[in-house]
Amino acid sequence: MSPLRSSTWWDDPGKAGFIARHHMRQLGLTRDQLRGKPVVGICNSWSELTPCNAHLRTLAESVRRGITAAGGLALEFPTMSIGEPLMRPTSMMFRNLMSMDVEETIRANPLDAVVLLGGCDKTLPAQLMGAASVDLPAIALSGGPMLTGRFRGKTVGSGTDIWKMSEDLRAKRITQDDFDEFEGCLARSAGHCMTMGTASTMGCLTEALGLSLPAAAALPAADARRAQLAEQSGARAVELAREGLRPSDILTRQAFTNAVVVNAAIGGSTNAVLHLLAIAGRVGVPLALDDIDEIGRRVPLLADLMPSGRFLMEDFAYAGGLPALMAELGDLVDLTAPTVTGRTLGENLAGHQVWDREVIRPLDNPVQSADNGTAVLRGNLAPGGAVLKQSAASPELLHHRGPALVFDSIEEYLRAADDPDLAVDADTVLVVRNLGPRGYPGMPELGNLPLPAKLLAQGVTDMVRISDARMSGTAYGTVVLHVAPEAAAGGPLALVRTGDTVELDVAARTLHLDVDPGELLARRTAWTPPPRPPQSERGWARLYVDRVLQADKGVDLDFLVGRSGDQPGKAPF
Repeated sequence: MSPLRSSTWWDDPGKAGFIARHHMRQLGLTRDQLRGKPVVGICNSWSELTPCNAHLRTLAESVRRGITAAGGLALEFPTMSIGEPLMRPTSMMFRNLMSMDVEETIRANPLDAVVLLGGCDKTLPAQLMGAASVDLPAIALSGGPMLTGRFRGKTVGSGTDIWKMSEDLRAKRITQDDFDEFEGCLARSAGHCMTMGTASTMGCLTEALGLSLPAAAALPAADARRAQLAEQSGARAVELAREGLRPSDILTRQAFTNAVVVNAAIGGSTNAVLHLLAIAGRVGVPLALDDIDEIGRRVPLLADLMPSGRFLMEDFAYAGGLPALMAELGDLVDLTAPTVTGRTLGENLAGHQVWDREVIRPLDNPVQSADNGTAVLRGNLAPGGAVLKQSAASPELLHHRGPALVFDSIEEYLRAADDPDLAVDADTVLVVRNLGPRGYPGMPELGNLPLPAKLLAQGVTDMVRISDARMSGTAYGTVVLHVAPEAAAGGPLALVRTGDTVELDVAARTLHLDVDPGELLARRTAWTPPPRPPQSERGWARLYVDRVLQADKGVDLDFLVGRSGDQPGKAPF
């Protein structure tokens, strides 16, 4: 049995131990209950400001039962919570702050292991980053996806159908009353988005990384089996404390390779690229943008899920969920990878099979063939790289050459997008800049720009769009994202002018600005950085803008890269 870290608090015979113990008596605990038992923290991102995490308060009680039954002491604590639909200027600006909250709270307290309860797009990645930095035994459990949306007899999905219905409203194909009725039909249970958006993607990748129990990603939040998983996760956390199995033992290069493979096979969110890079940076595992491209190229799309396909997470769960899909992948995943269960990935997958071949397709009949996942593009417009989600793009636009129409802000573009006289056609390449980590600040999900109204009226459904922003994992279209370096940092995106020819060639992995190098040099000489956003003059926003890394490095803060360990420092008494 691994020595219990918490004993350095409880067993101290002096004043520090007295103070720690006697305050725990306020919770009704006895001295004996504090000694010899693994203390397992329940790290809970519950918040009514994060609606998709609002049920985690109930789920935490199931975790507590598991910890108690296994002989541990459960201590629940809150952390910052990141509400994807509510926080401004963008939730991504707060991921690193939440990770710091998680990291410091775990390190500073008498914990032997921790259960991470998250679920919304940024809460689970932030928890993984924080826990990976401390490297205390940890197991993660997402809150699970919502039940399938239903509107007028049809299946509808979070985000994906919002984007479609929004465009239909702008094109006057539906009425405002239709749109309002749709609003009430979409989120009809607890849980996160039920499309393969970022929340579902990160639930799946957490399982693929080996940090959650098998089948933890896909079961709906409303399914009683999620409470059972929560209890099992709590019990397993007690065992982890005794065994001393740490995230660094699990988050190996094998684990990250498996996560990249799974992301391609499920048609996962482009946001996963940023989160995987950041998590890998915390544990010191080499992972680069080009690795994600290279690994993903050999993987076909097997999950027929929105936004790349037809079905939703509830269907995916009942078809066998992630264990069935990973078993289907066979040798494409490394079955020897260690997991939080104490068994290898291959042992965890034994016996799992696919129950619905429409939802989870076989390797010989995929939704899309290999090399249809997240493509990493490079060229004189993106020397640090950019990404594009091929499975959600229009095939005919994956090789496209056209004139740029450039906007310096999203507000400028949105004002122009409804102008019937806007000089734009289907061949135009829309470029919006200053939406990166420093420029916005925070790198918002604005990359899937709404199409100009005049083109919607003509029946145009997709265009090539380029920005240094992100895109919602639920979105779709031929959208180039995460251009690095960003415009506000002096990247070449800052030098593009309306009328310049831009060429996108996804097969060749290139993004090229067809402008003479001498002309680009002259533009760079004349370029001046945009003014700092007003909100970045103080507090967290200032620290973020001053120290944030670019998209190709995961958008972490530079001083958070690397593992810091679980030593809390000296007692204050």
